[in-house]
Amino acid sequence: MRLALFDLDNTLLAGDSDHAWGEYLCQRGIVDASHYRARNDAFYQDYLAGNLDVHAYQNFCQEILGRSEMTQLQAWHEEFMREHIEPIVLSKGEALLRQHLEAGDKVAIVTATNRFITGPIAARLGVDTLLATECEMRDGRYTGRLTDIPCFQEGKVQRIERWLAETEQSLEGSYFYSDSRNDLPLLERVDHPVAVDPDPVLRAIAEERGWQVISLRP
Repeated sequence: MRLALFDLDNTLLAGDSDHAWGEYLCQRGIVDASHYRARNDAFYQDYLAGNLDVHAYQNFCQEILGRSEMTQLQAWHEEFMREHIEPIVLSKGEALLRQHLEAGDKVAIVTATNRFITGPIAARLGVDTLLATECEMRDGRYTGRLTDIPCFQEGKVQRIERWLAETEQSLEGSYFYSDSRNDLPLLERVDHPVAVDPDPVLRAIAEERGWQVISLRP
């Protein structure tokens, strides 16, 4: 079975769900908006520049999970989905997912954003397999710390390789769709790398190497 792997943020979504979650927390007054927004924006700029300290970022963004009850987090996330995610779901992205599913391909979302944020988004998009940065849990609630290998840059390759071994699959004939220079390690591993509305660095590399470049934006 051929694999079709998708990045999530700025690929299937017209925006970044991780950054948007921080904005939601600020807008709702759940966190100190001025302090939190400044740090959230700074981390996002580091991500765009390709030099994010993923451990520092996850310690920052998962802290709210560790000090909140699960029922409250669920209620916040449902509102977040309605207000921040539904407006940025790309219909062309959904059509591309359907195209691969109808062709009999195995579809997976592979994202650096943590599973708390992205689990419901993957379900909304009809994708059963999600590889994401993991949130540590203990006694039925989040600890506020990450666990496992962050699904970021080379970590995406490590997580994919482990998943392939566990599921007895291979990357033969595989596709990976992404917008970001941060995903170069995985783009270089698949047979069909596709740059989706790419950042300037990825666009230049894709054009130099003859990779397919597409847009899923309206």
